Amino acid sequence: MPSLPALRAFAALAQSGSVSRAGALLNVTHAAISQQIRQLEGHLGTPLVARQGRGVMLTPEGTQLAQVLLPALETIYQKVEEMTDGDETRPLQVAAAPLFTINWLMPRLDAFRQLHPEVEVLLNPTSEIVDLRPAGIDMAVRYGAGVWPALEATLLLPSDLVLVGSPELVGDREISGPADLMDQKWLQETGSNETGVWLEAHGITAAKGPQVTPLSNAQLMDALLDGEGIALVSRAMVRRPLKDGSLKVLFESPNEALGYYFVTRPGVQRKSLSTFAEWLKGQLSQ
Repeated sequence: MPSLPALRAFAALAQSGSVSRAGALLNVTHAAISQQIRQLEGHLGTPLVARQGRGVMLTPEGTQLAQVLLPALETIYQKVEEMTDGDETRPLQVAAAPLFTINWLMPRLDAFRQLHPEVEVLLNPTSEIVDLRPAGIDMAVRYGAGVWPALEATLLLPSDLVLVGSPELVGDREISGPADLMDQKWLQETGSNETGVWLEAHGITAAKGPQVTPLSNAQLMDALLDGEGIALVSRAMVRRPLKDGSLKVLFESPNEALGYYFVTRPGVQRKSLSTFAEWLKGQLSQ
């Protein structure tokens, strides 16, 4: 096949009937158009354009090529425009854990919508690890150390896990580790697996560990504040109740790598996703 630039140059010439007007259509010089036409003629081994006074005309071979090429290029342009416009008008879908969505993302989302009313953002509050696929979930916010295969991750909110509970629940008892709290009722957000992983990292296997009760985000926070149990949560998600004393940290093991990351597929992103990602990066210092 001949080069696409040469075919585009010939198509512009066939449409405009002039080398200079073809150059204007493609935003190149008329000399560049002439060079591409000569390359195309050399590739095909036949003349496509003949001079006529100060202008040019297509040869019979050039006319035959134009009759096939022009509608083919038009079909390509229409499909590309349809695909790009359709992708840009599709809402931006962002998946994140319910606790993070409610306590961190939603309070900030109005500010983004005021800055970018043209971008429609749909939040998917879920604790499941969702796949990022074209025409599906565009971005996810995940808790961890920032390593997920075949995805690009940017740290959004550093936050280690802390074991928290109501001050009235544990009183003044001394706690040197999670093993001292096996008699308590352990709670966790539905769909989350952080508690089991964290306990194993501290030498407590599932066989020796506590029975963990899954609750929705709202139920979890209510149960913690009511003193019905303890839970392992991200420190960033309980800053307010820790500050006002309604919850206290029972045990912690800091890890600077842990936090909330926003993850995307690698490669070129559609405009709305790039806009939202840049806005999120601006929230890192807030």
